Amino acid sequence: MFGDFDIIVVGAGHAGCEAAYVSATLGSKVLLITQNLNNIAQLSCNPAMGGVAKGQIVREIDALGGYSGIVTDMNTLQFRMLNRSKGCAMWSPRAQVDNVSFGISWRQVLESKENIMLWQDEVVDLIINNHQIEGVSTILGLQFKAKAVILTNGTFLNGKIHIGEVNFEGGRIGEQSAKYLSDKMKGEGFETDKLKTGTPMRVEARSIDFSKLQEQKGDENPAQFSFLYKREQPLVQSSCFLAYTNLKVHDILRTGFASSPMFNGRIQGKGPRYCPSIEDKIERFSDKDRHQLFIEPESKFTDLYYINGFSSSLPLEIQYEALHNIEGFERAVIQKPGYAIEYDYFPPTQLIDTLETKIVSRLYFAGQINGTTGYEEAACQGLIAGINAHLKIRDQEPFVIKRSEGYIGVLIDDLITKGVDEPYRMFTSRAEYRILLRQDDADRRLTPRSFAIGLASEERMKKVERKKEQTESLVSYIKSCSVQPEQVNPLFVELGTPEINQKMRLAQLLLRPQVSFGQMKECCPDLKKATSKIDQDIRDEVCESAEILVKYESYINKEEEIVNRLSKYENFKIRSDFDYSQIKALSFEAREKLNRIRPQTIGQAGRISGVSPADISVLIIYLAR
Repeated sequence: MFGDFDIIVVGAGHAGCEAAYVSATLGSKVLLITQNLNNIAQLSCNPAMGGVAKGQIVREIDALGGYSGIVTDMNTLQFRMLNRSKGCAMWSPRAQVDNVSFGISWRQVLESKENIMLWQDEVVDLIINNHQIEGVSTILGLQFKAKAVILTNGTFLNGKIHIGEVNFEGGRIGEQSAKYLSDKMKGEGFETDKLKTGTPMRVEARSIDFSKLQEQKGDENPAQFSFLYKREQPLVQSSCFLAYTNLKVHDILRTGFASSPMFNGRIQGKGPRYCPSIEDKIERFSDKDRHQLFIEPESKFTDLYYINGFSSSLPLEIQYEALHNIEGFERAVIQKPGYAIEYDYFPPTQLIDTLETKIVSRLYFAGQINGTTGYEEAACQGLIAGINAHLKIRDQEPFVIKRSEGYIGVLIDDLITKGVDEPYRMFTSRAEYRILLRQDDADRRLTPRSFAIGLASEERMKKVERKKEQTESLVSYIKSCSVQPEQVNPLFVELGTPEINQKMRLAQLLLRPQVSFGQMKECCPDLKKATSKIDQDIRDEVCESAEILVKYESYINKEEEIVNRLSKYENFKIRSDFDYSQIKALSFEAREKLNRIRPQTIGQAGRISGVSPADISVLIIYLAR
């Protein structure tokens, strides 16, 4: 053996970085092995973190003491809170990040972390004895011993890249695939399958006519992901832009379908339903005259822009011709072509809720090898695997997040109970308790649990306690404070909401969707004074949380009741001859699968792929009658 470690992490993508960081923070001696140390934490597809539901995951990673949120904040080019026009459960932070400095920042974090050793190599074999992992072997002929191993190989296992009729081995374009490990895993009894993903071309900024594009600026007062990290300087934001395809572009793309690996059968793996290639879009949505494209900067250190929404595996000449017929891209120059990549993954039903495999003890899988897609989904799996590997080798209780506690819990429960038949992507609709899993309160939900196992720092925990105490105090004040008509009626006239003719509670007025906390603060000097007493470093967070707790109190209470009620229904029996087709409120897919599979309990029904949380709620209400 070349060296002994507590935990070996294979792969240094987002899952691998988080797994190494958290397990080392907890006190394990960690070896992180990757093929190329210059490509740590690459943003292989779009140069952004967060988004719908994904932003909540990054906030949860940060609340638990992971590092993805901090690295994102350190390298943000633009920040936007998505879905502000919708309810608070839908608010999702998203940051455009610098693709060059992001990976450098992660490397600096890992290299400066006590207990972590980095090694550039390829793992080609696992050392397994009596169904327990004991280490790894590398292509250099070295053996490393470990008490636990976490595989985070991303798209590299037998990865094959496709551009039109051209295909070649690779984990990413310009990087070799890992060709040996999948065969080893099959020999140990693991089931493997194939999935496909893709990425658009990168285009030179100087070749784009931005005057023909629609500018999309960041938020006027940009927030950030981390509850702990604070920027030293105000964020100077870059702009993104909007462009659109057209019918001529669609016609050009169709001419390449005959040589498209997706359509002629050369790609066997299924691609992501919710992030389809452009050729898949125009095939599936043939009634659409155009598709929206997001033009996003790659880095302040390069001249590249990413064409979000234009992922393609068509021949390069077709990509070029189609691109040149998009307004603003008539003279566009491609530096890196779009391509599809097909790779091996391990169906995640082979895992338990700690992400440990059922077949080999102390072996963990995290990231895209579990059939997920997205940096955020990968990072949170790496964090959970890293925590549990550390706990397992010390014979401590596992760390599991429930569906009612976090999006991370929803993701892992979906993976291990439902499996995947296409790359899994997180959405708010996958979480039945999403009003309890908001981005603003991830720290209150999860930091106490992380602090209890020694991951979240004392500094972080004290900040959460301050935030909780001051939020509750502000909510109490809002509920007790009353305002006079003359204080608020001028604002209400301006907002087009009914005036009041007598003194009313501030909390009652905040229930109006047109009325915000900030507006009421300007109308009510006492509220402004109360707000000024909040610690400045958490003032914005406290005010946002207090407003949400007041506005959505009834909805929050209702979901908490549902959580308590649903916990009773896990083993609720269902008659074997029950006819689900009579419940019209169920989705068609749910009725079809429930009638075919015949679950014995509500718990089993909820873990059938295609049966949504909303379907289960309908089923419980119906059966409870």
